[in-house]
Amino acid sequence: MLDTLVTDTDVAMKEAETEEKDAQEDYEKLMSDAGNKRATDSKALTDKEAAKAEGEESLQVEAGKKKDLETERMETMQVLMNLHSECDWLVKYAAADYDVRKAARADEVDALGKAKDVLSGADYSLVQTARRSRTGLLRAA
Repeated sequence: MLDTLVTDTDVAMKEAETEEKDAQEDYEKLMSDAGNKRATDSKALTDKEAAKAEGEESLQVEAGKKKDLETERMETMQVLMNLHSECDWLVKYAAADYDVRKAARADEVDALGKAKDVLSGADYSLVQTARRSRTGLLRAA
């Protein structure tokens, strides 16, 4: 019976040693895997921080560009508003101004035609006298 107990104890000890050896191998494998995962996670974190820094830098650059473009847009809008007001003024006064210019040009063409006729020998002295007498009468009145 003592031999059975010794044999059982030896068997139990061998099983315990085998289990401990397996557990130690599992533990070492777990620690190795954890170390590798930690290194991988650390590298991923570093890469993500670098990408974030690049993104923030890009954001700053784009924000500056946006501000410049908004300023340029406001200047362009101001130029458009000024042109619009000039166009409105032209539309408002162009018709009257056109009629005045058209009449002035017609009078000028008529005067040039009469000047050409005078240079060709025509006599407009009576017409001028009539004008003088009319303006003289108007002034006297």
